[in-house]
Amino acid sequence: MDLNQWIRPGILAQKAYEVESTACRIKLDANENPFPLPGALREEFLQRVREILLNRYPQAGSMEVCRRFADFFGVGADMVMIGNGSDELIQILCTATGGPNTCVLLPVPTFAMYRIASQNLGHGVVEIPLDERFDLDLNPMLAAIVERRPALVFLSYPNNPTGRCFDADRIEAILDASPGIVVVDEAYFHFSGKTFLPLLSRYANLVVLRTLSKAGFAAMRIGFLIASPSLVHELNKVRSPYNVNAFSQAAASFCLDHEKELQSQVREILRLRADLERELGHLEGIRPYPTDANFIFFRCVFGADRIYRGLLRRGVLVKAFSGPKGIRDCMRVTVGNAQENREFIEAIKGVLAEVRSVI
Repeated sequence: MDLNQWIRPGILAQKAYEVESTACRIKLDANENPFPLPGALREEFLQRVREILLNRYPQAGSMEVCRRFADFFGVGADMVMIGNGSDELIQILCTATGGPNTCVLLPVPTFAMYRIASQNLGHGVVEIPLDERFDLDLNPMLAAIVERRPALVFLSYPNNPTGRCFDADRIEAILDASPGIVVVDEAYFHFSGKTFLPLLSRYANLVVLRTLSKAGFAAMRIGFLIASPSLVHELNKVRSPYNVNAFSQAAASFCLDHEKELQSQVREILRLRADLERELGHLEGIRPYPTDANFIFFRCVFGADRIYRGLLRRGVLVKAFSGPKGIRDCMRVTVGNAQENREFIEAIKGVLAEVRSVI
């Protein structure tokens, strides 16, 4: 069979998203919470999942979890959709929107799944580079909105990989100008404390995404979409009825029951982030950028690839960027636990000394 006859050209032209599976001692490349559940909480969670009936489908639409998180977010239950991670919700948004010559607008660099999901569904993608401070370049963004009338605008807030929250006034200007849907992805809200949820009553075209992945439940794949009831109603037509499994639904409820304990982990990560920022700032040839997330984005004057390979030889995995131009020779390191951060700093010091010795 000639697959070229049946697979859409847009899919054939793409490369699959590959998650790095390199062997390492210290994994600081995926923006995960470095702390497992404390023993007592872990046992309580395991007791809950033991009660799940494996022969039954999970609750359709995760309605009980929707109601609980709607109360937590301060919105109506008809404004919340739960997905199998934010990735599924991004896919649903791209599936539901469309029409002749529709496009998706992205500031770049940003989270890769926005582009991948858009292209998978046949949308054109318009990319506008961030300004020199890694903020939204507002005039080109507004010009693209007027000229291209995008069905979707995706804004990562804080932005992955650069780490900062975009200027809120610029986001509001984009909301005011956009005829289509503006998605504010607050995956790192736990660390920034900044949100657009209060603006949902003002902007019918606003969608807010949240996730539990960065707060310690990445394995369970739980994402939330919050938007107007009318928009959620339409998006639910695209969602599979049993899209979130029973274990993930149990994990989501468990997170709410123990929100205070999980917040203590967030506070510890913020403390460790400040220490790691300070240590990186003392290294010659390394320029860390301010961050609102659980990772630090930094530039290497000696080249990201060289530093990346040196770290990997020492068993430390981070994320390196080779392009586009604005982030060439930049890297992203997740805030680990205290021991992981110490070993990362010692490793990068060793790599820098090694590089200087051959220059």
